[in-house]
Amino acid sequence: MSAQNTACPKKSRRNVDAFWKLIDEILNAVLFLMIGVEVFAVAFDFDYLVAGVAAIALALVARLAAVAVPILMLKPFRAFSKGVIPIMTWGGLKGGISVALALSLPDGELKPIILTATYFVVIFSIILQGLTVARLAERVGRAPELM
Repeated sequence: MSAQNTACPKKSRRNVDAFWKLIDEILNAVLFLMIGVEVFAVAFDFDYLVAGVAAIALALVARLAAVAVPILMLKPFRAFSKGVIPIMTWGGLKGGISVALALSLPDGELKPIILTATYFVVIFSIILQGLTVARLAERVGRAPELM
């Protein structure tokens, strides 16, 4: 096979990858535009605020269980990096898909509370977890073995 024949598939692959990355960016922009418009539907009643905080705690506990159980079960058979459980637990960021799923629910009496709780979890995840996961990884990397 000549060099020209191998260059064409590589160039085509780069072009296809660039195309799908562009489509991904456009769809994410549309999704977050829709989320921004729909944020006015979020009810900020005290009960909904409590539900949002509870949803954040529940999401973190569920993520911890989903990460820790398999890692601890596989630990006898495989070595894991130091601090993998706290980093993977805190680094489990949520985003547009969660809100899109909540928005797609049929109208009903529970939709507003589910939507509000989802917004709380996503905003907490993006802002607090997203901005602190690197610092956590640095600190856990220097700390004694946590597992």
